Amino acid sequence: MASRVSLKTKGKATGKGSKGSDERSITQAVKEWTNWTMKKAKVITHYGFIPLIIIIGMNSEPKPQLSQLLSPV
Repeated sequence: MASRVSLKTKGKATGKGSKGSDERSITQAVKEWTNWTMKKAKVITHYGFIPLIIIIGMNSEPKPQLSQLLSPV
């Protein structure tokens, strides 16, 4: 069975007026930037949360040792 290739263009309309396509491209750029930012924030939060808690714990009074922070007791 042969596969078919679609040559349809996505997104931009080739109609009248450039204002509508400019607005679409701006909104598309904002959506892409937002998605990129959220993905990066998710990774930073995922890998940075536990080290942040350890640093905050080490700077509190009384000054605990690292082993005391990591031990469950």
